[in-house]
Amino acid sequence: MTATRPPAEPLIGRFIRLDPFAPDDLPGLRAALVHPEVFAGGYGGGPAGLPHDDAEWAAFAAGQWQPGPTQMPWTIRIVGGPDDGTIVGTSTLGDLDLANEAAHIGWTGYDPRVWGTAVNAEAKRLLLGLAFDHGFERVKIQTDVINARSRAAIEKLGAVFEGIVRHAKRRADGSWRDTVVYSVLRDEWPAVRAGLDARLAAFDGPVTLT
Repeated sequence: MTATRPPAEPLIGRFIRLDPFAPDDLPGLRAALVHPEVFAGGYGGGPAGLPHDDAEWAAFAAGQWQPGPTQMPWTIRIVGGPDDGTIVGTSTLGDLDLANEAAHIGWTGYDPRVWGTAVNAEAKRLLLGLAFDHGFERVKIQTDVINARSRAAIEKLGAVFEGIVRHAKRRADGSWRDTVVYSVLRDEWPAVRAGLDARLAAFDGPVTLT
C-alpha cells in the first residue's frame, strides 16, 4: 500500500477532537502549555525553552507550528461536558516520508490538568489510525531520555523500543539531548489499536478540567 499524505481534516473521538492547527488557536495553546511542568520533561527544548512574555511566546510559536508538505500539526480540544471546546494540547504527524512510508508522531504537549486522563490515549489512537489508514508502514514516537513520564506513556501504548540516539540535538539550555526512539509498525497496529480501545473503554467521560 503506497503512503499518501492524509487530508487536513478534524479527527473526532469520544473525548477529544484534533483540529488542524490554525493561528487563532495560539491563545488557547498558550494557556494550555506554558507551565513549568510541561517544559520540565523536554517539551519545547526543556525548562530553558519556557516562554516568559509575549515576545518569547511569539518566537516559540513561530518555530513550533509550521504546517507544510511533511508536517501536520494539530490542536487538541475536549469534546463534551462543561469544558467542551477547550484547547488542552497539541501534537503533530510529521516527518512524512511517502516514499519510505514513514511518519513521526511528536511535538506533543498537554495541559497538566489532563495528564492521566483519556486525552493522550485517544490522541495516539486517532493519529496512529490516520497514518496507517493512509498507507504508512512505520510510525516513530520519541522523547527526551530524561522524560520518564513520556517514556512510560509511549511504552504503555505498546510501541516498541528501538534505541537511544545519543546527542541527537541541543536542548534550549545548550545541553545535549539523548532521544529515546520507539515505533509502531503496520502489522503491530491491530494489537496496539485493540489495547488503546480497551483503555479508552475503561474511561468515564467526558474529560473535565476541575
